[in-house]
Amino acid sequence: MQRLYEFLRRHPMGVDSFWAVVLFGASSPWAAEAYTGTAPRLATVLIALLFGLAVALRRRAPDRMLLLVIALGVAQLVLNIDVNPSDFAMLVVIYTVAAQGTPRWASMLALIGGLFSAPIAQLRWPAENGSVAARIFFTAVLSVPFVLAWVLGDSMRTRRAYFDQLEERATRLEKEREAQAKVAVAAERARIARELHDVVAHNVSVMVVQADGAAYVLDAAPEQAKQALETISGTGRQALAEMRRLLGVLRTGDVRESGEYVPQPDVRQIEDLVEQVRLTGTAVDFKIEGTPRPLPSGLELTAYRIVQEALTNSRKHGGPDVVASVRLVYFDDGLGLLVEDDGRGATREMYEDGGADGHGHGLIGMRERVGMVGGTLDAGPRSGGGFRISALLPLKATP
Repeated sequence: MQRLYEFLRRHPMGVDSFWAVVLFGASSPWAAEAYTGTAPRLATVLIALLFGLAVALRRRAPDRMLLLVIALGVAQLVLNIDVNPSDFAMLVVIYTVAAQGTPRWASMLALIGGLFSAPIAQLRWPAENGSVAARIFFTAVLSVPFVLAWVLGDSMRTRRAYFDQLEERATRLEKEREAQAKVAVAAERARIARELHDVVAHNVSVMVVQADGAAYVLDAAPEQAKQALETISGTGRQALAEMRRLLGVLRTGDVRESGEYVPQPDVRQIEDLVEQVRLTGTAVDFKIEGTPRPLPSGLELTAYRIVQEALTNSRKHGGPDVVASVRLVYFDDGLGLLVEDDGRGATREMYEDGGADGHGHGLIGMRERVGMVGGTLDAGPRSGGGFRISALLPLKATP
C-alpha cells in the first residue's frame, strides 16, 4: 500500500488524467442523451471533454485551466447547455488554484467565479414552480460547494506553506548545529594542541637539558650525573601523569581528583615548577605579592601554563647563564603575572606571527588561553635585553 501511495505521489498528472477519464465517462451518457435547446450534441460532448482536460492539466497550469473552465461555463450559458456532471471540474479547478496560491489574482478570480456560478446558473435555468425564497435558498445551497472548494484549497496552501517554513527552519537549525559542531571541534583541537604543547615542551626540554648535563659530567662527577638522571626520571613521570590526565579528560569529559588521573595544575604548583627549572641550572627569582587566595580553576590553570611556557622559552631562547624572574601579583579583581629574563630573547617573527617554520606556538597558545578568561597579554623583548611576558587575568571575563 505504501508503494502504491509513493507511486501516485510521484505521478500526479497520471492520477489527474485518471480522474479526468472518470469524469468524462460519467458525463458521456448525459451528453449522448441530452439535447438541450438548440445546442448540438457535438458541442455538448466537446465541452465535457474539455472539462476533463482541465482536470488532467490542473496542477501543471492551474491559472490557464481556470480561464478554460470560465470560458466553458460562458459557452454553456451561450449554448444553453444545462448543468451536468462535467461541471464538477469547476470545483476541482477552484480548489487547485486556491491550493497553489500563485498567481494570487487567479485565486481571487476562482473565489469570485465560484460565488457567482450558482446565481448565474439559477438566472439562466430557473427552477420551475418555486417561490423566490426557495430559489434564493437553493442558490445559496449550490454556492456552498464552490466556497468550500476554495476554502479547502486555501487552507491546504496555508498548511503547506507552514510545513515548508518548518522544514526550512529545521534545515537552517541543522546547518547551524553543524557549524557550531565544527567550531566546537576546532576549539577542542586547539585546546588539545595547547595542552599537549605545554605538557610535552616543558618536560621534554627539562629532560634534554638534564640529559646533556649528565652526559657532560658522567665521568668527572658521577654524583651530579646521578642527580641529573633522577631529575630526568621524575620529570618523565610527571609528564606521563599529565598526559594520562589529559587523555582521561578527553575520554570522559571530566577531571578525576583521585585514581589514575592527577588534578589540574594550579597557582600553588608554580613554586614547584620554578624549583624544577632551577634544577636544570637556570636561575629563577620567584616572588608573590598580595594575599594568596583560591581562584577559579580555569584561571589558575591558565596562570600555571603561562609561567610554564615562559620559563620553557627562557631556557630555549635565553642562551647560557640566563636568569629569569617570576612575579605573581594578587589584585582584588584578578591575578597579574610577570615573567622576565635577561637572555637573548626570541626573534620578532616568533613572538608576533608564530614563525613560518611552525615555532612560536607556545606564545600563540598563551594568547589563546588569556583570551579565553578575558585577560590581556603583552609579550616582547625588554628594553635592556631579554624577554618579558606580562599577563592580567581578571576574575570576571570582560565582555
